[in-house]
Amino acid sequence: MPTFPSRRLVALISGASLALLAGCGSSSDSGSDGSTSASPASASAIPVVASTNVYGDIVRQIGGDKVSVTSVISDPDQDPHSYEANTQNQLAISKAKVVIENGGGYDDFVDRMLKSGDNSSTEVINAVKVSGKTAPKGGELNEHVWYDFPTVAKIADRIATALGKADPANAATFTKNAETFKAKLTLLETKEAGIKKKHGGEAIGITEPVPLYMTEVSGLVNKTPEGFSEAIEEGDDVSPKILQETLALYSGKQVKALVYNAQTSGPQSEKVENAAKTAAIPVVAVTETLPKDKDYLGWMTSNVDALASALDK
Repeated sequence: MPTFPSRRLVALISGASLALLAGCGSSSDSGSDGSTSASPASASAIPVVASTNVYGDIVRQIGGDKVSVTSVISDPDQDPHSYEANTQNQLAISKAKVVIENGGGYDDFVDRMLKSGDNSSTEVINAVKVSGKTAPKGGELNEHVWYDFPTVAKIADRIATALGKADPANAATFTKNAETFKAKLTLLETKEAGIKKKHGGEAIGITEPVPLYMTEVSGLVNKTPEGFSEAIEEGDDVSPKILQETLALYSGKQVKALVYNAQTSGPQSEKVENAAKTAAIPVVAVTETLPKDKDYLGWMTSNVDALASALDK
C-alpha cells in the first residue's frame, strides 16, 4: 500500500504548539483536545511512549504496574492520519526509556521527534521492522501490522525484552506476561482459521486497507478496486468510473460483507456504506485505534467475531 504523507500520522511541531506535559511520569493518553489525562504510576515505573494506544495497551498488558505509558493518539474519534503532534509529545519522548512506533510511513512524527533530541539511550521498537514485512513485488506495503496477530506476537516479545533491559529485576515477569498475551493471540488466530474453513474464497469489500491482514488470513478475497481504497486512504477524490465500479459490487451483490474503516469516514466511503446497507450486505466497522473501554485483545476479538457473524448471515 502506498505511503501518503498527507494522510499519515503527520507531525507539525512548531513553537506555537508549546505545552507543558502534565504528569509525564505517569500513565497517560492524549485527549481529543490535545490534552493528556494522567493516572498514578510508581516513581520507579519505566516511562514508555507509544504512537497510538494500540501499542500503548500492549505495553500495559506486558509491563503492568511497572510501566508508565503515554499514548500519543488515544481518542477513537481522532483520525490518526491527520494528527498533529506537539511539544507535549516531544517532552514525553525525551523522558522515555522505550518508544514504540508503527513505522512503514504511518507515524513518521515519532522519528522526527527522536531526531530532535538526545535519545541515544532510548530503546525504539518499530513494529513494521519487527514484522519483517515488505512491499509485494509491484505493490505497496500495508503498514497496518497490528491487524496481523503473528506480528503482534513478535512485538510482544520485543516489548518484554526492552522492558527487561530497562528493569532487569522484573525481566522474568515481563517475559511471563508476554507469553500469557501471546497465548490469547493464538486463540484469535484459531478464530481466523475457523472463518477460513467456513468462508474461504468468499468476496468482501473494504474502504481502506486497514483490516486486510485479518481478512486475508481468514481466506477472504478483497474485490474493491485498488484505486478506490488508495484514494480514500490518501484523502483524494475517487474518480467517477472507479466509484461506480465499487458501488456495483454492492448493488450486484458481488461481495458478502463490507469491512469499513469508521475512523476516516468521508462522503465517498459513506456512499459505499449506504450502498451495502441498501443491498442488505452486512457492514463490519473497524478502526485504527482502540475504542473506549476495550483493550487490544478484547478489541480484536470483537473485530474477528463481527467478521464471522457478518459472513454467516
